[in-house]
Amino acid sequence: MKTNPCSLFIVVASLLATTVPAWAQQYPTRAVRLIVPFPPGGGTDTMARAIAPKLSELLGQQVVPENRGGAGANIGAEVAAKAAPDGYTLMLATITNAIGATLYTKLNYDLVRDFAPITRLATTPHILVVHPSVPVKTVKEFTAFARARPGDITYSSSGAGSAAHLAGELFSSLTNVKMVHVPYKGGGPSMIALVGGEVSVCFATMPSAVGYVRSGRLRGIAVTTDKRSPSMPELPTIAETGVAGYEAGSWYGLSAPAGTSKEIIARLHAETMKVMALPDVKERLFNAGFEVVTSSPEQFAAFTRSEILKWGKLVKATGLKAD
Repeated sequence: MKTNPCSLFIVVASLLATTVPAWAQQYPTRAVRLIVPFPPGGGTDTMARAIAPKLSELLGQQVVPENRGGAGANIGAEVAAKAAPDGYTLMLATITNAIGATLYTKLNYDLVRDFAPITRLATTPHILVVHPSVPVKTVKEFTAFARARPGDITYSSSGAGSAAHLAGELFSSLTNVKMVHVPYKGGGPSMIALVGGEVSVCFATMPSAVGYVRSGRLRGIAVTTDKRSPSMPELPTIAETGVAGYEAGSWYGLSAPAGTSKEIIARLHAETMKVMALPDVKERLFNAGFEVVTSSPEQFAAFTRSEILKWGKLVKATGLKAD
């Protein structure tokens, strides 16, 4: 008996249709939440608000930023880590998550094991900013001012173990300045505290502080990276003002829960690359103090591991613990 080729094709196609995995269906078919592990107003929130609308357009579904701040970015990270690996929960990972991997001895998630990296997004310097009541305009003046008042100078940060916290600790260790750390739940609250005079200084991310500096509500002294920022080239680096070896900054990336299919990761990576290349997105991020830096998922995974090791050495050297 001869087999009808057309009938055979229909049978095979029917079998394949019943075995197509869920990821191969049209993704996404509903809204995607983007976990932001900090409150509104800081650099991470600024990044989320810049990319979410554009990513929504390309994916055909809303990408909704969801602020889940607290505990040094660990509350939001735990929520994202424990979410279903179906592509409908993403997280804006930051340097704070890498620092927290060794700063906290008891975490309910693992940054390497529990996340599937998608791409790096950007880097940004921190700015040494002071309240206008602090009578200094240079790093040398600030160092002398703080040394004359050991333990009296308070500096805010976006939380224990945040990049702003470690930037302050690094400055203290290299200049022999004794300051009191005052943690807040995010960059936004940290800046509000500084503007209100609750604290004297902050090593804030540029996106958190740039608006206040440009309006004159805070005074920018220097940036923390090894090169001046193109967004505010008038500010010197802390290293070039005489603090040899000083370098700090922040980075941001996009991740999904571990177990998310490679196909979904590839789709998200491709669309995010398009977003980060858009001229209006690049301009918005530049004006906020970001420098776009993207990568492959594999490169972001390797970078994350290297950052955990790098900051782990500083945490060990300083004896910091946040538990």
